Amino acid sequence: MLILNNDDIAKLISMHDIIDGIEAAFRDLDSGRTVQRPRTDIYVPTTDSQHYYRWGSVDGAAGGVLATRLKSDVITWTRNGDGSLNESKHAIRPGTYCGLVLLFSTDTGEPLAIMNDGLLQHVRVGASAGIGARMLSRPDASTVGMIGSGGMARTYLEAFCAVRPIDRVYVYSRSTQNRETFAREMSQMLGVDIIAVDTPEKAARQADILSFCTDSVSPLLDPDWLRPGMHITHLTRGEIPAEAMSLFDVVVYQGEDGLPLPETPRFRRNIGQSPGAFIGGTEVDLARLPEPIKPPARRGDAVDAVDVLNGRRPGRTGPEQITYYRNSGNNGVQFAAAGGYVYRRAMAEGIGYQLPGELFLQNIRN
Repeated sequence: MLILNNDDIAKLISMHDIIDGIEAAFRDLDSGRTVQRPRTDIYVPTTDSQHYYRWGSVDGAAGGVLATRLKSDVITWTRNGDGSLNESKHAIRPGTYCGLVLLFSTDTGEPLAIMNDGLLQHVRVGASAGIGARMLSRPDASTVGMIGSGGMARTYLEAFCAVRPIDRVYVYSRSTQNRETFAREMSQMLGVDIIAVDTPEKAARQADILSFCTDSVSPLLDPDWLRPGMHITHLTRGEIPAEAMSLFDVVVYQGEDGLPLPETPRFRRNIGQSPGAFIGGTEVDLARLPEPIKPPARRGDAVDAVDVLNGRRPGRTGPEQITYYRNSGNNGVQFAAAGGYVYRRAMAEGIGYQLPGELFLQNIRN
């Protein structure tokens, strides 16, 4: 059993390779060579009335491995001065997190690896945004507007630069220090001109590719910012307002991100960032939860990314079209493709810590 932490994974990641690997895994959903179970969460009240506990898991198989991603979070929801709602999470204390990716061989059932999920999580989501940009943005797209400056924003921008000739970026976040740090560090990393701006509109107005990478569960896109030829993508399901959907010429959904179960008193949809969650707690506990977000309804003419990737449906067909990529869904397949890639490279290069496989096997029938 191979143990890999985030530092190990950082030595092994190639954004170009991860983009290509996840895209190939998406294509294979058609044939059944890849398969996944969408994300499922469980909410349990904590002893602190300001928090709720959330357990999340998602599974997928691709390229001979099955990946299970597990995360253990304490969740807090806070209102910003403008009334928008943010969701924050931690394990034990703010600033530390608990997330793991477990890999198993689909040929033998052998447990292969346990990995930190932090960097892998950022990279697989950023790579998928890159797939959307390669699919739908103009080939000559050269400017990016980034709303948000955290870890996800970094991998989104890295992916955009991997698929398009980006030479200028405008970045906004509420924190002046964070956006200036992002501009300085990512400019050095990617060799592009990055300008920190003091309003989201300034980031959006000049963008060929506009991306939202925040922890907001409230809409952030102002439809007045849209102009012909733009490509729009995002991180959380609440960042795009319903009124913007009719303004997009092409709408592509990455995939399903939640189980198609009916709502009950103990199963709810769209609580915070959860597409679907089983809920514990008394009526008093349940009052801690925010109101369900209302992501825009899927348009009747929206298409699935797999159909575009496999040539059954068109993506962008003209330079003036405004395109939208819903970068959510098929998470299990992403973890299997990205995790399998990292595992194979780690084994080839001798990176990571090996534990005896016998520790994870037994002779008592399960």
